[in-house]
Amino acid sequence: MKAVVCKDKMLSVAERPDPVPETGQLLVKVLRCGICGSDLHVRQHCDHWGKLMSRHGYRSLQSSSQEVVMGHEFSGEVLDAGPRTRSPFKPGTPIVAVPLLRRGTDIDLVGLSAHSTGGYAERTLVQATLALRIPNGLSPTVAALTEPMAVGWHAVVRSEIKTRDVAIVIGCGPVGLAVICMLKAKGVRTIIASDFSATRRDMATRCGATQVVDPAHSSPYADWKAMGFQNDIPGLLELALSSKEQLDKVPLPWWHLWAIGEKLGIGRNRPIVFECVGVPGVLQSIISETPQFSRIVGVGVCMQTDQIEPAIAINKEIDLRFAVGYTPLEFRQTLHMLAEGKVDAAPLITGTVGLHGVDEAFGTLASAADHVKILVDPSSQVRSLNS
Repeated sequence: MKAVVCKDKMLSVAERPDPVPETGQLLVKVLRCGICGSDLHVRQHCDHWGKLMSRHGYRSLQSSSQEVVMGHEFSGEVLDAGPRTRSPFKPGTPIVAVPLLRRGTDIDLVGLSAHSTGGYAERTLVQATLALRIPNGLSPTVAALTEPMAVGWHAVVRSEIKTRDVAIVIGCGPVGLAVICMLKAKGVRTIIASDFSATRRDMATRCGATQVVDPAHSSPYADWKAMGFQNDIPGLLELALSSKEQLDKVPLPWWHLWAIGEKLGIGRNRPIVFECVGVPGVLQSIISETPQFSRIVGVGVCMQTDQIEPAIAINKEIDLRFAVGYTPLEFRQTLHMLAEGKVDAAPLITGTVGLHGVDEAFGTLASAADHVKILVDPSSQVRSLNS
């Protein structure tokens, strides 16, 4: 079969052995596969990424000198099943799957492994237990967005955001737009999106952002006073002292009233900020500019060393957490949100190429802001986005 092979930062189309499904696996014809920002990062920083992952026990891709067929955002059609594999899917069934594959005693990240072929190929393998039938006649094109949209859904779940909270999304690339789509699906009323690209700001509005900001001209935190947020130490000290002075005027034990106020969240209004860029320096800029008590959720994958000033985060009592991937349940929930029309992700697709167009597509995504999600159709002969 044909596949796009990455080695020493170079992408080329090559002949590869047909994957052979083992027990518990399905052989799948790839229908569509999305190009992920993490694929762009791994291509350029594979050696660093490999060392980082090795520190946490994952050793299936350690060096840029290894050949890897990337692609983990795919939809497909079942062709066959491995021996003694119990599966409800007959050949021809359209599916998506969580991109994990058991290989002996190891579990591979499909598309991020030198051993398990990803979706930039005519065929690939999936773990039968992680495959889901594409429901409701959802097109395989949109179904291929299940994986990246699940990343957005997991970030929203991790944020514990409420519908009345203010969401601020920094970066409107594929990750940021997925987060915006899922915030809208959850019913969050105020979604502020920030990006330098006018094209991506427009896309953010289409995805559900209620306000868009060009950070070259204004700040997404500019209206913090109107939203009731605290943004400096004097204001915080004034809040603490004036609150106590007001409670002293009430003929009840002030400490009981204070405790009730804390349970109700009075005086601790804060935005939920999603960092969706993944470039050194962005996290620190958010910490420096965001209001007191902000909750920051790191979703963008920064593969380089970064640094922050903890004292600023401490002074603001910032809640910093990170999100990676999703659970199988969140993956299924996302698929059904797409199939039931609760999430409209189709506008994110801005181009489709065949295997011979993947190299150009990588370059386009790395340098241009007018594309969001480019899909790979292994059966297509399209070599250029301009075709």
